[in-house]
Amino acid sequence: MSDQRERQPPSRRIAEKLRAAIMRGDLGDGDQLPSERDLAARYATARNTAREALGILQAEGLAQAQHGRGVFVRLRRPLMRMGRDRYSRRARNETGLSPFRIEVERQGRTPHTECRSVTTVQPPADVAQRLGLDAGQEVIRRENWYFADDEPMQVGVTYIPTAVVEGSPLASEKKLGRGSIYQRFEDLGYPIARIREEVSARMPTPEEVKGLSMPPGVPVIELLHTSLDGDGRAFEVTRFVMRADVNGLDYDMPVED
Repeated sequence: MSDQRERQPPSRRIAEKLRAAIMRGDLGDGDQLPSERDLAARYATARNTAREALGILQAEGLAQAQHGRGVFVRLRRPLMRMGRDRYSRRARNETGLSPFRIEVERQGRTPHTECRSVTTVQPPADVAQRLGLDAGQEVIRRENWYFADDEPMQVGVTYIPTAVVEGSPLASEKKLGRGSIYQRFEDLGYPIARIREEVSARMPTPEEVKGLSMPPGVPVIELLHTSLDGDGRAFEVTRFVMRADVNGLDYDMPVED
């Protein structure tokens, strides 16, 4: 093993030592890594080699460069999505907040959301199938961006059959008032009784990298959420694209016999 390590490029050997320090906790969340100059002096190598070592850690998602400041260990405390509790009517009534805002505040952070567009479109095929729509039926498309402590966390695109929301604020307004989207659904006779969430992972598109301010090498979690009422009717589908480096999923549910 030692011979194999000796055959590694110097940049990879330096990256391996820094990675081990991060994994042991010697370098904690948010700690600054040694500079290129310090690493070059410590390991008797060129600054270009030290720069490559820091780049390896950034590509692995372990470190993040901050312009003009240096390279830091990436925060590994994720914002948890509480799959079972986030749609609670009780929590919504008590706080008047949307599920995301409730979740973020409970975790000691400051939420911010932006609805950037409300349009009428033809839905993607997988969305139409989950909503039980025929070919050619249109939906309302709502695009929302979500932030915690001003850091972009995820984007959610919601699709709603026009027959469900025609003439209501959901079809045209960006701001939805107390209780947000699920209170407006309930006002229309569509209380959320059950959810289905399909989770997968992939690498981000260039547009997602830019919009979510994503560091290199970080994948996204894609979560396709379907809301159903007490009669089992699907009344909205939202495709969430979440940064995998800052988000986590927490589901607590009964096990069927």
